[in-house]
Amino acid sequence: MESTVPLSFDRAAARKVVQAERRRSTLIDVGVTLATIFAALLMGFVVIALLGKDPVRAYEALLTGPLTRLGRTGRWLELATNLILVGLGVSIAFRARQFSLGGQGQMVAGAIVAALIAIYVPLPPLLGVLLPIAAAMATGFLLGLLPGAMKAYLNANEIVSTLMLNAIVLRLYDYILTFHLKPQGSETTRSLPVQPTAQLPTFYELLGVDLGRFNLGVVLVIVGAVGVWLLLERTPFGFAIRTIGANEKFARYGGIDTRRVIMLAFAAGGAVSALAGVHLLLGVHRRLFLDFVGNIGWDGITVALLARNNPLLVPLSGLFYAYLLVGGDRVEQQAQVGSELVQVIQAVIILLITAQVLGDWIRAWRARAQVEV
Repeated sequence: MESTVPLSFDRAAARKVVQAERRRSTLIDVGVTLATIFAALLMGFVVIALLGKDPVRAYEALLTGPLTRLGRTGRWLELATNLILVGLGVSIAFRARQFSLGGQGQMVAGAIVAALIAIYVPLPPLLGVLLPIAAAMATGFLLGLLPGAMKAYLNANEIVSTLMLNAIVLRLYDYILTFHLKPQGSETTRSLPVQPTAQLPTFYELLGVDLGRFNLGVVLVIVGAVGVWLLLERTPFGFAIRTIGANEKFARYGGIDTRRVIMLAFAAGGAVSALAGVHLLLGVHRRLFLDFVGNIGWDGITVALLARNNPLLVPLSGLFYAYLLVGGDRVEQQAQVGSELVQVIQAVIILLITAQVLGDWIRAWRARAQVEV
């Protein structure tokens, strides 16, 4: 009888290989993101020149505008905070190759529930902030759970379900604000301000530095980015999300409960996106009013795509995208070029990213087809 010699497995070497592959993947993501930004800026430069304007002057205003005054810098950082939080939220579902558009509704729903607590429930200082945040995240979680369950168990199109849910939430928000939160006799449709113990202090209130409404909500960005990265890269749940994103059939055959993971990926993303709504409520506006969130929910999707759904790159892409938005106002004032320039650059970024995503999907589809054959 022949003796069998067990094969040795070098765990340390295997771990180094995996870590090296992750570093390589991150570097590729950074390179692709920078190339996309450069291409978009170059095309914007060409468009301005074709319009007969001075592209150098326009780009000088675009690239230096947010730093010319502390107030503009604060506006940039304030907007970036919101975009990053939404970008982190939607990136969780995107990593499972589920295209969720629910960030807008999740922000609004989280803000409604947080407002009910922050306005009407007297609480001590720290609890006055933490309880509305927890309530907003729980609301976003439940709101993300619904389209996630529809996708996982009914195979409903997640784009349609999240869009329709956004419409429902926004109309419900208008109703609650107009008929229940608006004080009697008020000439404007807005709620009472949140209580002082529920407010996120601005840096002017803390340090005397006039950065406008930029506030301690930046802590949510740091905690959120680290938390989402740990969730996706250092937990079994994150491994399941990444495996489903690479090949859902392989994940299913490997024993992963794909329905449960997809459903919870939507829900986790909703909880993070709701943080943007509570940040707007407690730190920026400190009350509710019509059109409370603007286009932040949609711009956050672009931020996530620009970062290729990498939670460590989402803060960088959020800072860049907010910089473009704030700088666009300066272009219109100084170079007599309409703010449409920023919209052109945004459109080019989205088109280039979409082309990259489409290429990834085609390669994944061909790989699955080859495996099945």
